[in-house]
Amino acid sequence: MPVVVGVDSSTSACKVEVRDADTGALVASGRAPHPPTNPPRSEQQPRDWETAFFAACAQAGVPDAHRPAAIAIAAQQHGLVVLDAAGEALRPAKLWNDTESAPDAARLVADLLGGAAAWAAACGSVPLASFTISKLAWLARCEADVLARTAAVLLPHDWLTFCLTGRQTTDRGDASGTGYWSPSDGKYRPDLLALVEKRTDWEAALPRVLGPRDAAGEWAGTGAVVGPGTGDNMAAAVGLGLRPGDLVLSFGTSGTAFAVSERPSADPSGTVAGFADATGRFLPLVCTLNATKVTDAVARLLGVDAQRFDALALAAAPGAGGVVLVPHFDGERTPNRPAATGALTGLRSDATAAEIARAAVEGVVCNLLEGVGALDAFDQGGRVFVIGGGARSPAYRQIVADLTGRAVVVPHEDELVACGAAVQAAAVLHGCDFDDLAAAWSLGTGDVIEPDTTIDRAAIRAAYADARAARA
Repeated sequence: MPVVVGVDSSTSACKVEVRDADTGALVASGRAPHPPTNPPRSEQQPRDWETAFFAACAQAGVPDAHRPAAIAIAAQQHGLVVLDAAGEALRPAKLWNDTESAPDAARLVADLLGGAAAWAAACGSVPLASFTISKLAWLARCEADVLARTAAVLLPHDWLTFCLTGRQTTDRGDASGTGYWSPSDGKYRPDLLALVEKRTDWEAALPRVLGPRDAAGEWAGTGAVVGPGTGDNMAAAVGLGLRPGDLVLSFGTSGTAFAVSERPSADPSGTVAGFADATGRFLPLVCTLNATKVTDAVARLLGVDAQRFDALALAAAPGAGGVVLVPHFDGERTPNRPAATGALTGLRSDATAAEIARAAVEGVVCNLLEGVGALDAFDQGGRVFVIGGGARSPAYRQIVADLTGRAVVVPHEDELVACGAAVQAAAVLHGCDFDDLAAAWSLGTGDVIEPDTTIDRAAIRAAYADARAARA
């Protein structure tokens, strides 16, 4: 039985799954933590990712008990890894949720003739603090000596693939989140990088962009074929077997909403990032910086565990008795308010812990749904998935269904990013179509949560919109 390995190197941990290459059946898994981060400066050492990867592999019996025929790595998007000529990291990687580059993002937008609209046309997205190009601009401003010694610029998944193969490669999905690769043209944009620093060797410093089923190389010593890998959201889409018309709402440390499309997108407002996906399609995406970390923080403040917090949130009436939480705890990406903080409004002397818990979940969900209207998929009648750590929460599940007015599917797979990476590894191994694998592996199945159609969801969302606007 040939097996494949899928890897999810997230902000918090590295997760490894071993799966049957033909049926997708889970054979073994492993997990190892990453060091914690502390925004606004959010950084990790790339070598810590490598250490966690091998620890998670050992826990899963890879490659000794389970010798894979193929492996693929998915990881957190946007992170900046700069290497010297010997292939060693010059500094800790700045992560997606590091907001120190907010002024640099604003400067980049202003410096391109045509501003935000020109950026959207050039690379599908308008730079924000989270984007790799903004972090490069920060490096040019704050650590020019490091940039001068930089011989290679990689993303987190590129780094781990490099550790296995010795080759500097990436894929179109992750490349599309840098701010200097065009999903519509399929090319790097050195003219955009020139806004960071005028140098003639930018393209030589960038990894080769592989196709969806191209091999990055071989995992030295194991014989396993290494797939191109991708970003975490792209891998989750693959793990769901996502089709055009479907919508995904993901509640993890951050919140994301995304869909697959047959054509590239370009939103000059910056609300929608016009990414490519990992299969040859496109992945328009909306991202918020604050999701389950907000409800975790509120649970801590209330002095309850996750199970009790869920019970409190579900015990309160929809609308939380007028209590509204704006969850911009650590700055925000959508809307673009990197210096924002959270706010709790509508408090009265008779406010209850249940109302505050309910307001926290409703605030996180409403915050993400504010951007969902810009995604065409919401009105196309496809499946609506709820994924991420929040998908394990009964409160999140029900409140998402209630506030969208749609039945939502909570997938049976817990680790969709690692699953999607395993699908990619199988596609590279077999040379087969991603949609065929989705059918063979029975991807996208799950529990269906029906909405409570008696609640006034429009009023709840309007109250949130008013509270958010008051914070502008």
